[in-house]
Amino acid sequence: MFENLTTKFEEVFSSLKKTPSLDEKQVDEGLRGIRQALLEADVSLDVAKKFIENVKPKALGQEIIRSTSPGQMVVKVVYDELVKLLGENSQDINLNAVPPVPMMLVGLQGSGKTTTTAKLAKFLEKNKKKKIMMVSLDVYRPAAQEQLKSLGEQNNILTLPIIEGQLPEDICRRAISAANLNGAEVILFDTAGRTQIDLQMMSEIKQIESIIKPTETFLVADSLTGQVAAEVAKEFKNTVNLTGIILTRADGDARGGAAVSMKYVSNVPIKFLGIGEKIENIEIFHPDRIANRILGMGDIVSLVEKASQDLSEENIKKTEENLKKGSFSMEDYLTQLRQMKKMGGIEGVMSFLPGVSKIKSQMDQSGIDEKIITQNEAVILSMTKKERENPKIIDGSRKKRIANGSGSDIATINKLLKQFKMMSEMMKKMSKGNTKGMADKGIPPELFNQLK
Repeated sequence: MFENLTTKFEEVFSSLKKTPSLDEKQVDEGLRGIRQALLEADVSLDVAKKFIENVKPKALGQEIIRSTSPGQMVVKVVYDELVKLLGENSQDINLNAVPPVPMMLVGLQGSGKTTTTAKLAKFLEKNKKKKIMMVSLDVYRPAAQEQLKSLGEQNNILTLPIIEGQLPEDICRRAISAANLNGAEVILFDTAGRTQIDLQMMSEIKQIESIIKPTETFLVADSLTGQVAAEVAKEFKNTVNLTGIILTRADGDARGGAAVSMKYVSNVPIKFLGIGEKIENIEIFHPDRIANRILGMGDIVSLVEKASQDLSEENIKKTEENLKKGSFSMEDYLTQLRQMKKMGGIEGVMSFLPGVSKIKSQMDQSGIDEKIITQNEAVILSMTKKERENPKIIDGSRKKRIANGSGSDIATINKLLKQFKMMSEMMKKMSKGNTKGMADKGIPPELFNQLK
């Protein structure tokens, strides 16, 4: 996500940081590079122009001239403006109404409304502890109602039963009554989409809005459509009381133009990002964290949150106990590898780390890819329980057996054992509260100090 934009920004900042002082010509050159990066990322021309207009006077201000590191100060100015552009603060979902709280999802056909309805339902159940009812109002697209019903059954989410031939307005009234009977606290209405905006669709949405009076009306927009998504948001804002945007397929959007443009163009906050196909692949949109990622500064907070989501309390306690003892077994390493797979593999984790483009370049040169996780998992699973608890006993004959069992070779076994040894030594240092030297391994000591 944002790979192209991040790479371009890193190139611009790299040249600015090298100069001991900045004059207007250097700032102009840097801003020209930033403007080009935004336009190549499919950010609308008006947004890119306004962004540069806001940054330039601050980049040439006294605080820059007097600074000992002017390049760093320019980065700070760009970061602050980027956060403003993206929306400044993350916006919480509005549940402030008498249950069942109605919410409506709108958008064009193919934007991912139905899947997003199920994702949002799961998010609200897990994070807000609410009982959800999902309702399909799409009586036009073949099997649209069946799709939502199927998602509800697969994920144990209450869904309004389908009555053939019923109109959207009647479905709305039946849904409110059914939600009261079933004790549902939130109703999510999945409305019909069209291949393009038309008067009939907008008229129907307005009528539905007047019946259900939603606390939230989310526009579901495909981030891959870039400037088109921003214009769609503007159109919907003019028709209904749009309260938030959910950007889908954000994980596949290397440019990032839609995310950067939408808040400015529509004046509606982006509230969620769809970041994958699984039901749990939805996350809150944090403007400051996204700005960090775009500028190549990483997003460690989101990484830690993402890692903890799938870990059970039992696993967390076990890891803490092992850490205190300075104990780290192959079983622990296997748990870490599986956790990394859940988080989207090496690329999924790397997207949250600082200097991501440089790390990716180093990985490409070293020939490191996603297969390593699966390969290492197979190697550990081919070990006996005794070998996993004490890898030191793995000699030549054992390595040969493990290699045969995992479909790998002795070199792969040796590489894994070396990785494990480094990880084990690091864990021992952490258990003693010794974070000195962690930076040598690419891990900032202050991060561990914060997590203590």
